[in-house]
Amino acid sequence: MVFTTMDSMMDDIAELKHDIDRKLEKEENNLALLRQCLTRYDTNTTSMIGILNSFEERLENLEKTIIPVYNETENLRRRQENIEKTMHTLDTVLSYYHTAKDVEQTIKEGPAASDLETYMSYLEKVLKAKKYFELYSPKSKEIKDIERIYDDGKDALQLEFRSLLHRHGRPVPPVVILDLLNSDEDLPPIGTDTDLALEQLSEKVVEDLRVISKWLTENGRIDFMKAYTQARSTMLSRSLAGLKEHLKSSSGTLNTSQLSFGNQNSPAGGGKFRPQKDVPTRKSMNKIAKMTKKVLQLEQGHRRQGSFPDPVKEDSSDLETDLYISEMSALLRLMQSEAHLMKGIIPEKHQRTVFDNIIQASLETLVTEGELLATAARKNVSRHDFGAVLSIFPIVQHLRLVKPEFDLLLEGCQAPTRAKLTSLLSTLDSTGAKALEEFTESTRDDKSLNMPKDGIVHQLANQTMMFLEQLQGYCETAGAMLLMHGEKTAPSSTITPDTCRLKAADYMTRVLSALGLNLSNKAQTYNDLALRPIFMLNNLNYILKSMKRSGLLDLLSSWNKEIEFFYNNQILEQKSDYSESWSKVLHYILEMDKPMSQHRTQDQVKVPLLHKLKDKERQNIKDKFTGFNKELEEIYRVQKTYAMPDSELKSALIAENKDYMIPRYTMFYNKYSHLNFTKNRNKYIKYQPSDVAALLDKFFSSSE
Repeated sequence: MVFTTMDSMMDDIAELKHDIDRKLEKEENNLALLRQCLTRYDTNTTSMIGILNSFEERLENLEKTIIPVYNETENLRRRQENIEKTMHTLDTVLSYYHTAKDVEQTIKEGPAASDLETYMSYLEKVLKAKKYFELYSPKSKEIKDIERIYDDGKDALQLEFRSLLHRHGRPVPPVVILDLLNSDEDLPPIGTDTDLALEQLSEKVVEDLRVISKWLTENGRIDFMKAYTQARSTMLSRSLAGLKEHLKSSSGTLNTSQLSFGNQNSPAGGGKFRPQKDVPTRKSMNKIAKMTKKVLQLEQGHRRQGSFPDPVKEDSSDLETDLYISEMSALLRLMQSEAHLMKGIIPEKHQRTVFDNIIQASLETLVTEGELLATAARKNVSRHDFGAVLSIFPIVQHLRLVKPEFDLLLEGCQAPTRAKLTSLLSTLDSTGAKALEEFTESTRDDKSLNMPKDGIVHQLANQTMMFLEQLQGYCETAGAMLLMHGEKTAPSSTITPDTCRLKAADYMTRVLSALGLNLSNKAQTYNDLALRPIFMLNNLNYILKSMKRSGLLDLLSSWNKEIEFFYNNQILEQKSDYSESWSKVLHYILEMDKPMSQHRTQDQVKVPLLHKLKDKERQNIKDKFTGFNKELEEIYRVQKTYAMPDSELKSALIAENKDYMIPRYTMFYNKYSHLNFTKNRNKYIKYQPSDVAALLDKFFSSSE
């Protein structure tokens, strides 16, 4: 067993040795092969190095041969370029000497003979030639011709600039302006670019003007700005004049001579702007042209001769006001359009100056017309025609509305230009404030004694309430006038819509106080004591109802909450004063002496024909009935001529008369009518209580 195991181990060792020898032999073969490859690679490397060295030597030899050729070629190329540049320069210089001859005819003919682009290219040639001769040959004779042609070209460009403005510039048609104003809507917010909708010149014309303007500006000629200013200023004035003429002719109310403003020598005069029959009436034009009479709806019987303003004068005032407001809004929109139009045509640094000059005439006309309206208002005040003064209030209201837009548009203009509208507003404000204060004084100091015989509403009360009701629509404007130009000027920081309304309410309260005092004084001029309270009742009732109907009462209550109570209390006091007119009648039916005993009276009622009164008692009863009949008929004769147009007041006063008289007369009648105090009863007992009531119903019949 042992030997067998050892033999097996020896076999394994032998086999392992054999494997190792085989692997060793294989690796030796690989190593020999690697050495062969290395030897071959070394041989190839040596061969490649030799080739590269040979190639490098050849390149060096080639470079030594080529570089001189390259340098010579480069020198030749540069010489060629220099020759070409020289030839081009010579051609250019030679062309400068021929420029005058080549372009003179075209330059003289101006841009109108050819298109503007071609003409501008010719001018560029002249400009280049001019610069060349000024730099290299300032004393040559050619420069004189070039400068002459250059000046002719600039003059021709300026002439073309002016010609474009005049050929294509047209006043904006009135209907277009009215549509732009769109009077049925509020003005757009400040800064809104509404002028873009108004194309006064076509895009092609504007582009040509910009090209010419740019060239002239770059070459030191800015005279064209004067032509632009004059042309656009004229178009602006003609547009406004055309609008005014159109509105006057469309109104159909007044002719031109009736208006206090308007440029009679305007180039837009005549019938040029009168509407054609086939042009549809615009909604905004209708609103401005339609003159609505501002006549208050008064109670029947309140109208007195002379208590209403002349309708023709009122319509004239309304038309002037509407025209002026339309002109103001139109000027604002046209100014916005002009400011937009000049962009790109006028250099930016000159735009504010040119714009200032363009609008100067139209703005001055607007301010002058406003001052004329203020002057007319002052004349109306001196004539105590205060209703006409109200025409400046919508103007002031509108001016306050649009002035922020004007101020924004006038930024950068000269100080006098920016101050024009501020000065106008101050003038109108002071005129309005003075008119309001003088109206108060006129109401308080009115001396007219044309008292209505029937005690109806006085003309002064009628006119005062009309004035206040119309003023109510401009209470904030009126309040601002009084705050800024009244007896005590308020700081501008305290002037708000609320303070303006309160100031207006305070003013109206003072006017009503002055009116009440004057009416009370006038009432004292009546000899008929009963007519005094009737007169005051009619006026107080009219004032209170007018305030309620128009909404004035709400406004005045914001200043004085007791105003309605005050007038109601005044009415009660006047009714109490009126009741005293019945004292003579009551004198006969009220027991002045000690009355007859109740027992005796009852007996007389039961057996009136059997009881015989004493002569003195019979005569006393006769005197009572006779006196009552006489005084009742007298007071009826007088008071049936009184007027009480307000049906509610009339019915209430008659009812109070009945409540006051009928129970007393009934008691008197029941007490004495059954007594046997006379054989001729119809002579003394003329009226039963029902007859007295029927007679009282006929009082104040003058108003029927």
